[in-house]
Amino acid sequence: MVVPSRLHFGEDDFLRCRFAVSPLWETQEVVRTLKRPERQGYHAHWLRRMEKVAAGLDLTDLWLLMPRRGHCPDWLCPPPIGPAATFEEEIAAVRASDPATARADTAKSLADTPGALDSPQARRWLRDPAGMVRELADAMEEVWRTLVAPDWPRLRTLLEADVAFHSRRLAEVGLGGLLPEINRRFGWQAGTLTVDMNLEHERHLGGQGLMLMPSVFIWPDVVSTFEPPWQPTLVYPARGIGGLWAEPAGRTPDTLVRLLGRGRATVLAALDEPASTGALAHRLGLAPSSVSAHLTLLREAGLLTARRYGHQVLYERTPLGIALASGDD
Repeated sequence: MVVPSRLHFGEDDFLRCRFAVSPLWETQEVVRTLKRPERQGYHAHWLRRMEKVAAGLDLTDLWLLMPRRGHCPDWLCPPPIGPAATFEEEIAAVRASDPATARADTAKSLADTPGALDSPQARRWLRDPAGMVRELADAMEEVWRTLVAPDWPRLRTLLEADVAFHSRRLAEVGLGGLLPEINRRFGWQAGTLTVDMNLEHERHLGGQGLMLMPSVFIWPDVVSTFEPPWQPTLVYPARGIGGLWAEPAGRTPDTLVRLLGRGRATVLAALDEPASTGALAHRLGLAPSSVSAHLTLLREAGLLTARRYGHQVLYERTPLGIALASGDD
């Protein structure tokens, strides 16, 4: 029997719903994905590429706090502190966690894994919660540095494209129309969001609103269980993960190359979804300065638009740019 989670919206909550992207969250979910084969299908190419690096990490401690069903410590991977915070900003907040709060939260998580609470590691953590905070933050930082950071430009591009798409849909259909579109597990009726996630959870948002956060590695799960005082947050699989690790398909149309030149044509053809200068440079193997120059000219020609999202400027094709990029030779 599926038990729904329920989030109840008040009048003020509708005005405080927003999107965010979290590199810390992706780091946590990478660890979980390495433990669970059912999550690995879309990421098989990435897993093969990172197999040797992942094998060199000891993830036992982090896995101890990731029960198959139950509570994971909110202090170790809290809701994002801003719409586009860096990993460094997020891990600094984790390191600043109150040891007493972290201890109670960790004990709650350990209790959901049979035998974990009585393990030597758990007893050591609970005796020295300040040391536990440092130790687990260090473990998360190592996962970020070795497994996530090298591919973060590609991951961030996909996540920001999801935010751009769903922000437009929010303007078109409103929150009640958007949420069931985001994921088939989400239902909406009379100001209450239900989430089918086999974990009973109920929360009145109380004017805090809702943080909507796409994730690459969470598939096929969803999460809506952050407890007070944490910001109510709904985490869902991002759009487009099926093609995330695929190499660029096809070639840049010859007609587009003759019209724009090889560099600008390649950049325009690569913008299937909104992307930043850094993400495009990483994807195409070009110098950021060259990509920036091409983007400027394409924007001046009316083929791209640009908008700021957090610390990033995202470029997207205009209707004319779409027509040119998809034209046949």
